[in-house]
Amino acid sequence: QVQLVESGGGLVQAGGSLRLSCVVSGGIFSRSNMGWYRQAPGKQRELVASLTTGGYINYLDSVKGRFTITKDNAKNTVHLQMNSLKPEDTAVYYCNAVGRWAQGRDFDYWGQGTQVTVSS
Repeated sequence: QVQLVESGGGLVQAGGSLRLSCVVSGGIFSRSNMGWYRQAPGKQRELVASLTTGGYINYLDSVKGRFTITKDNAKNTVHLQMNSLKPEDTAVYYCNAVGRWAQGRDFDYWGQGTQVTVSS
């Protein structure tokens, strides 16, 4: 059974840091393009950072230089290090895994989300 379990959210003051983690189970990690999304109240979900199986990394412009996405293959985990946090980073952060099974069928899985709140 595929599961994505996020952790690491919380309340932090502006300028602070948080590290989000997403543990991926179910045998998909090695074939997954990973992404961190966020959704603030009243806003659409947006892609914050992504890391492909080939190692290509992309960031939302507003987080470039402050957020870093990495993955630990030994632990089937993807991290999002968030530094210099701003109140506008407040949102629920979701982990996403997309890819293709060996049989050729595509998959797209989401975690349950973790709340990040940045106070001014």
